Amino acid sequence: MPMADLRDWHLPDPVSWWPPAPGWWLVAAVVLIALALVVRLWLRRRGRTSLQRAARRELEQMGRELAAGGDRRRYLAELSRLLRRLALARYPRAQVAGLTGDDWLAFLDATGGAGEFSDGVGRVLVESAYRPADQMDFNLERLTALIGRWIDSAADVSWDT
Repeated sequence: MPMADLRDWHLPDPVSWWPPAPGWWLVAAVVLIALALVVRLWLRRRGRTSLQRAARRELEQMGRELAAGGDRRRYLAELSRLLRRLALARYPRAQVAGLTGDDWLAFLDATGGAGEFSDGVGRVLVESAYRPADQMDFNLERLTALIGRWIDSAADVSWDT
């Protein structure tokens, strides 16, 4: 009986999930590259904003010390040092390191000062070194606000600039 030798019908083996089709490998590669780019951009942004936060904290600390001690000359010198350190961290050393006087103020204006360093309250940063302590008259709130705005604008600058 030839029909007795026939086997019953059966389903094929299920399709394995491994190895994935080439299209899935391509999708995985694109996702990994996109993830790496996002992480890189996030780390760069975090580095910039951490520098900004540290500068802001230092500015606030200097303001508290000025309020407690009242040494305006020291406050201005520390502001200048803070700006210089932040500029050296944000811009190429060759562009920043040698700047003094009006050139320094022009640089600060060009990088976020909007003219308020050369022609405004920020001018005291350069002039304070040549004035007697009793002749240093400047608007502390406007100067601190200007420095704060410059710190914020410096955070938006790319590290590669």
